[in-house]
Amino acid sequence: MAFKKQYLKSKAICKVTFKLSKEEAKAAETVCLVGDFNNWDSASTPMKKLKNGGFTTTVNLPKDSNYEFRYLLDDSAWENDWEADAYIPSPLSFEDNSVVTV
Repeated sequence: MAFKKQYLKSKAICKVTFKLSKEEAKAAETVCLVGDFNNWDSASTPMKKLKNGGFTTTVNLPKDSNYEFRYLLDDSAWENDWEADAYIPSPLSFEDNSVVTV
């Protein structure tokens, strides 16, 4: 898992490309990126399945903020990004949320 950050010079925006490998996706058919930037809506940011079995998506996030997120595999299993910038305990479970800082 990893994400790539691309800061735009003309706007206070960072384009963040999230990637999940085939192994990390655990043979999932669908993966959604869910976080506070999309109100934790599991349907609003589906990730594109790649030919190699991995998944990717890009979101534009306002700079100078931290965003909590997780990956939802097949609408049933949650996965963190183990290369996240930080981790914060989730208020809804005993697990941590991943954090991206832009």
